[in-house]
Amino acid sequence: MKKYQQLAGQISEQIALGVWQPNDRLPSLREQVTISGMSLMTVSHAYQLLESQGRIVARPQSGYYVAPPVAPRADAAPRPQVTPDENVDINTTIFEVMQASRESTVLPFASAFPDPRLFPLAQLTRSLAQVSKNAGPLSTIENLPPGSAALRHAIARRYALQGMNISPEEIVITAGALEALNLSLEAITAPGDWVIVENPCFYGALQALERLRLKALSVPSDVNEGIDLDALADALRTYPVKACWLMTTCQNPLGVTLPPEKKARLVALLCEHGAVLIEDDVYSELWAGREKPLPAKAWDRDDAVLHCGSFSKCLVPGFRIGWVAAGKYARRIQHLQLMSTLSTSSPMQLALADYLETRRYDVHLRRLRRQLAERKQLARQGLLRHLPQEVTVHFHEGGYFLWVALPPGIDAGELCVRALAHSISIAPGKMFSIANSGASFFRLNTAWGWGEREERGAETLGQLIRQMMK
Repeated sequence: MKKYQQLAGQISEQIALGVWQPNDRLPSLREQVTISGMSLMTVSHAYQLLESQGRIVARPQSGYYVAPPVAPRADAAPRPQVTPDENVDINTTIFEVMQASRESTVLPFASAFPDPRLFPLAQLTRSLAQVSKNAGPLSTIENLPPGSAALRHAIARRYALQGMNISPEEIVITAGALEALNLSLEAITAPGDWVIVENPCFYGALQALERLRLKALSVPSDVNEGIDLDALADALRTYPVKACWLMTTCQNPLGVTLPPEKKARLVALLCEHGAVLIEDDVYSELWAGREKPLPAKAWDRDDAVLHCGSFSKCLVPGFRIGWVAAGKYARRIQHLQLMSTLSTSSPMQLALADYLETRRYDVHLRRLRRQLAERKQLARQGLLRHLPQEVTVHFHEGGYFLWVALPPGIDAGELCVRALAHSISIAPGKMFSIANSGASFFRLNTAWGWGEREERGAETLGQLIRQMMK
C-alpha cells in the first residue's frame, strides 16, 4: 500500500471512530505534513483520494472538511427504480417535435439552442477571415485528428485555470459535442452492452444508444438532487455496465447541478465497478455563482472519465466545434473519427483558436451568463403569472432551461400538439425518457428573451392546460 493510501485509510478510520465529526475542518495540507511527516505531494494525494470517496469535501479558500452525512430516506418514500430497456426507440418522437418547431413563425420554447444574437458573431467572423487569408496549403492536413494544436492547447489552458492537469495530447477536437459523446460511447462499448443514462436525460444519449444497438439502464434523477446514487449503485451491482452517459452540471432537461461531494462519490462508485463515465458538460460555461463548478473529471484518478465539451452553447453554434478529454482512449477515438467524419473543419478550428487568443472570451461569457440569468428569471415570472397554480415550474440557477410539471393525468405530449396549433413549441417529457415517467412534464427554453410574444405564448399555454384539466 502506498503512503498516501495509508494516510487516507488512517483519516477514514478516525472519521469512523468519531475523532472527526461531519463538517469538522481537517488539518490543512501543510499542517498534515507536519503531523504525519509525509511530503506535501503525498498528503495532497491522500486528501484527493478521500474527496473522491466522498468522505471529505473541499471548500474554496477555507480548506478540507468532513463530508456531511447523507440524509436517510423516508420510510414511506418508494425506492426509485432502475428501468432496463434492451431496444431503445426514441428517434420518432424527437424527429416529430423538432420538425414541427423549425418554422420561424413558431415560438421556440422547444429549442435546444440559445439565441444566436447573444454571441460575438462579428468578432468570430473577423477571426475566420483572418485565418482563411493566412492559412497555408498544409493547414487541412495539419488539423486532422486529433485537431488543431493551437486549439487543443487553448482548451488545456482553460482546464488548468480550474486546477485540472489535462494534456493537449489527450484532447481530440470533434464536430460538436455530440460527435465527441458518440465517439466516446463507441470507443468503449460493443452492440448489446449495457449503458446507464439518467431519467430524464438528454435525448441525444438515447439516440446514440439506439444507433449503436446498446441496452439502456435508466437511473432516476431528482429535479432537486440529481441522479440517485443508491439506485446507480444497485444498477452497477446488478448489470455488467460498460459506460454511463451523464450530465453533472446544468443537466438537460432538469437544470440541476450536482454538488462537489456527489460528483466525487459518483466517480468513486463507477471506478469501483469498472464502468467508464462519459461526462456531457456542454453547459458548464453557463453556470451561475462566483466560481465555475468543477466537472466530475476533476475527481478522476484512474483515467475513467471522458470529459466532453463544446463551444456551441456558449460561443458559436454554427462552427460545430467540440472536444473530448479522452485520456488513454484518445487514439481509439481518433481512429473512429477518421473512419466517420474524417476531421473537423480546419478553418473553424483555426478561427476559434485565434479568437481565444484575443482574451475576449471570458468578457463574452460574463455578459452571456448575466443575460441568460435575466431572461430565465423573466420567463419564470411570466409562466407563474399565466399557468394554473397546479403547475410547478422548477427553477435552477445556470443554463437556460425550465422543467415544468403539469398536474397528474395531464399529458405533455397532447399539450405539445395543441400548442403547435397555436404556433408554440414545447419539448414534452417523453423526449427525455425511455419510460413513460416524463408524460406530465415539459422543458422550456428561456434563452430567446421575454417580450410580448412570449407573454402571449405563456398565456395561451395556461389556457390550454386549463382546458385539459377540465
